[in-house]
Amino acid sequence: MTVATFNCENLFRRFKFKTGIDPAKASADGFTINEVAFEVLRSAEKALTARCIRAVDADVIALQEVENLDVLRRFRAEWLPRMGYTHAMLVEGNDPRAIDVAVLSRHPIVAARSYQHLRQGRSFVFSRDCLEVDVVVGAKRLTLFVNHLKSMLDKADPQQGRTTTRAKRVLQSNAVKQIVIDRFGTSPGRHPWIVLGDLNDYLAPEPDQGTTSGIRDLVAWNQLENVLDRLPVADRWTHFRAATRAYRQLDYVLLSRSLAAATRAKPSVERRGLSTKATQAPDARFPGVTALTAASDHCPLAIAVTL
Repeated sequence: MTVATFNCENLFRRFKFKTGIDPAKASADGFTINEVAFEVLRSAEKALTARCIRAVDADVIALQEVENLDVLRRFRAEWLPRMGYTHAMLVEGNDPRAIDVAVLSRHPIVAARSYQHLRQGRSFVFSRDCLEVDVVVGAKRLTLFVNHLKSMLDKADPQQGRTTTRAKRVLQSNAVKQIVIDRFGTSPGRHPWIVLGDLNDYLAPEPDQGTTSGIRDLVAWNQLENVLDRLPVADRWTHFRAATRAYRQLDYVLLSRSLAAATRAKPSVERRGLSTKATQAPDARFPGVTALTAASDHCPLAIAVTL
């Protein structure tokens, strides 16, 4: 079966006012959607997001930046009607922008657990959630831990964002490890599970700042394997940041040690939905992709695992 992760970048079902419309006068009751006044936000991008998901054709796909479960179901119905994603899971998390982690699956989701309630002091541990999902495939069960860790962006200090936000990702990474241990014991690598999602950091240090990765202890944990390491170094990037022209791995599929040993396949990175500004992307783009219109600034990352 193929498992994938994809940060969809703002998969919302929201509306924007057309030019010359006064929001205060657009609706008498606050709920009526007047198509003269509104249009669906980012329709072209949604179509490209769906094109990426169809191209990956995963049996189970973890998603990040989904507004809510109703939006996910509507997106599935409109854009993925023949993909067989009968099962969907999302639990509202902690992000003030209402971007959550989610799962679409062709196989039954038989259990789910949220950790969005965990706190350190007065703050939530997870910026969004670490969503634990059990999927049954035949007679076997696979557990996913879907994550979207703290962003490296710091509006107050943009040049030092990775440094100022690092401690939060360290806290979250350690929490993910503990969640896995609590579920599977002190030698969890013997069981079939995957930590995956947008971990919002890369492994290389910042030479000019002395900043080390906030996720290294998780990604280098001896109970799992970072499957993107199976590709040549030049092919491991999953994210393009246009402002700095940076190509980095922010998205991860971390297989448990036993699952990695049984899985011979190499992962794939689908880059045809990226903006044409990402000149290092070797593939031709999907129709409709331009410099300003793209599926996401992230790439879907997928691998065929052997249970």
